[in-house]
Amino acid sequence: MSDLGGKTPNWGYAECVLVDGDQVVCTPGGANGAIAALNKTTGKVVWQSKEFTDPAHYASIIVAEHSGTREYIQLTPQHVVGVSATDGSVLWKSPFPGRVAVIPTPIFHDGCVYVSAGYGAGSKLVKLGADNQISDVYENKEMKNHHGGVVLVGDDLYGYSDGVGWLCQDFKTGKEVWSEKKALGKGALGCADGMLYCLEEDSGTVVLAEASPKGWKAHGRFKPAPQSEIRDPQGRIWTHPVISNGKLYLRDQDIIYCYDVKQG
Repeated sequence: MSDLGGKTPNWGYAECVLVDGDQVVCTPGGANGAIAALNKTTGKVVWQSKEFTDPAHYASIIVAEHSGTREYIQLTPQHVVGVSATDGSVLWKSPFPGRVAVIPTPIFHDGCVYVSAGYGAGSKLVKLGADNQISDVYENKEMKNHHGGVVLVGDDLYGYSDGVGWLCQDFKTGKEVWSEKKALGKGALGCADGMLYCLEEDSGTVVLAEASPKGWKAHGRFKPAPQSEIRDPQGRIWTHPVISNGKLYLRDQDIIYCYDVKQG
């Protein structure tokens, strides 16, 4: 990353790099271009986003198709931005009030980009026009997602909001649909087949809950065992749950768990 002009963020480079076709896309940050595309086979630099030079934080790039153009979308403490997948030129850019650590992955849906961050930053929805003109649909403090991630199911967003608890937020309006703080503490989540797999960061407890705007409804819980012995006593379990091919994958430091969760 330093070869690309980047400066290591406080907690290190932590994004999940994006592999898109023949390119690997990452965020070194800095004056040479905040976003870089490399040839996935040779490592040669294909381009850097010289018009976009924000410092790197911890969010991960996503790919989207809008108005016939393939683009990469990223979130920094200053902006949410879309750059051309072809040459890294800035297609659009919107300010974002990030602070301390900006981590959650952006979400693209129905011509709009949703972002959220903790430390009081809140959430924002940006609508993209046909000619890359942008407009803010809303910006509020309903979802303040620190680092557990937000998922979109249907027309609703789900995630843990600091101070509020597990939250369902209407994607189109930004309004809270419901929240639940007592059932499970702060954590990360994944989603499959209309169900949320919620992982509490303190205890490692996993809860299976419905992804429904009708409210929090759990269908069971368990705690993986044994748990890691190398985690700092003050440490947390921050790795997101992964559901793939009927299997649930969890990681706690040096231990990886795999559970068969497929029905039938």
